[in-house]
Amino acid sequence: MKIKILSLLLLISILLPSQNITATYPNGAVVTAHPLASEVGIEILKEGGNAIDAAVAVQFALSVVYPNAGNIGGGGFMVYRSAKGETAALDYRETAPEKAHHDMYLDENGNAITDKSLYGGLAAGVPGTVAGMVEAHKKYGKLAWSKLLEPAIELARNGFQITDMQVDELNRNQEFFIKYNPDGCALIKNQGWNKGDTLKQPDLANTLKLIAEKGCDGFYRGEVADKIVAEMQRSNGIITHSDLEKYKAVWRNPVTADYKNYKVISMPPPSSGGIALITLLKAIEKYPVSKWGFQEDSTIQLIVEAERRVYADRAEYLGDPDFFKVPQEELLEANYIVRRMSDIDFTKATPSFEIKPIGFMPYESDQTTHYSIIDKDRNAVSITTTLNGSYGSKVVVGGAGFLLNNEMDDFSVKPGIPNMYGLVGNEANSILAGKRMLSSMTPTILEKEGSLYMVVGTPGGSTIITSVFQAIINNIEHGLSAQESVSAPRFHHQWLPDEIQVEDGAISESTRKYLETKGYKITSRKPFGRIESVIVKPDNTLEGGADPRGDDTVAGY
Repeated sequence: MKIKILSLLLLISILLPSQNITATYPNGAVVTAHPLASEVGIEILKEGGNAIDAAVAVQFALSVVYPNAGNIGGGGFMVYRSAKGETAALDYRETAPEKAHHDMYLDENGNAITDKSLYGGLAAGVPGTVAGMVEAHKKYGKLAWSKLLEPAIELARNGFQITDMQVDELNRNQEFFIKYNPDGCALIKNQGWNKGDTLKQPDLANTLKLIAEKGCDGFYRGEVADKIVAEMQRSNGIITHSDLEKYKAVWRNPVTADYKNYKVISMPPPSSGGIALITLLKAIEKYPVSKWGFQEDSTIQLIVEAERRVYADRAEYLGDPDFFKVPQEELLEANYIVRRMSDIDFTKATPSFEIKPIGFMPYESDQTTHYSIIDKDRNAVSITTTLNGSYGSKVVVGGAGFLLNNEMDDFSVKPGIPNMYGLVGNEANSILAGKRMLSSMTPTILEKEGSLYMVVGTPGGSTIITSVFQAIINNIEHGLSAQESVSAPRFHHQWLPDEIQVEDGAISESTRKYLETKGYKITSRKPFGRIESVIVKPDNTLEGGADPRGDDTVAGY
């Protein structure tokens, strides 16, 4: 496949509909964080590829055109539904290196050294993205593996015109890039980045070419693996050749539940997203949310109190199921959810310090990116992938051209100490060699009365779960279109800190004042989340929603 790289972005901006206009497509739809990645996915579908083929091509394209979150040096989760209704979940989350240990980010007095889990080589977990894509393609792909990497290789080699938003992001991070990459990298520009600049990444192009030729062996062994280990030695990291060679993506059973006449299919642990999302939906199911109205006081209060309880349980009970017995069935049991919600008092807020574990004893970025794809046969893929923080650890592997993640910060560095997103955790999510850190990523697919209905997900760190939740109820309960559902202003509560965080435009001023009289603390925050959604309409056409908070784009045919 050959794509006219330098002219394509302009063409897309002319041909694609405005994000405020609802467009439908009869065959396939791809929604990603970058217009070039969306177009790559559509081209693969047009050439006979299925949703998995498009997902693989999009993943590698995003590693080039969306380097702050698209990646081959991070990891993620995939939820898949075939046209026949078969479902699967793929976990390619990063793992803690063999040399990682419980107290590796604590000083001699037991205090957390937060910078060590955020920046530099020590912050990186063993990357899973390449293994995940290879595994997904091996099981479900149609087109040749090497063909799917051609667009990404060309984009990296020939370059692409960065967007206005990327100009600002790259310039804001120049000091970090210079500090953690003293020998230079493609993301550094001495005079700063300007509108219309072209970003070329020849080292990354070579890495992608090796992956295209050798699959996992092109990344986890040989030349690229040697460069990763050399980078670890330069940047105080601990990932070894053994860590890379032992990494495996893992197939897991999706977590599923019914919400009214919809079936929710989402990601199980080590993502907290699926359990938390389903719990939120079940918690509000018996209440007349649609009658109360969009962002009215009772609706907001119900959602906030549900979120408060769900995030408290997340901190207590969730972690890597290969290392910790996650009480999944108990958390999703109907009577447990009823009891968890039974102490809500609509006359006042419930202080978060009063929310404690109940009922059963447990066994012992916001920069992420999401993409949603449906093909002409109605196979569906929902993928959320991440480096954790924006541009991850800020370390670009020397000679290989890709950024490493800072996912080690997603562990509980110390029980009760918040991570970069303010989330706290306990021993269920403590650091152990080989363990996968807990995530909030919530790639999700919905069925309606047995048929494919929605593919949805978002980045956003701790806000991922609540953003996906609101996008779903915006559509199901409040009748908003795919685009309206993702564009609507959002609010968020995560137990600690005990506050409702709101975007500009979310919750009217009068409703805010009324909630404050009940004891709710409301704080403003910058826009969060970049939701990507595709909905199957009653006539079987596809309606996409791309979040206007970024460069996100719907492409379809």
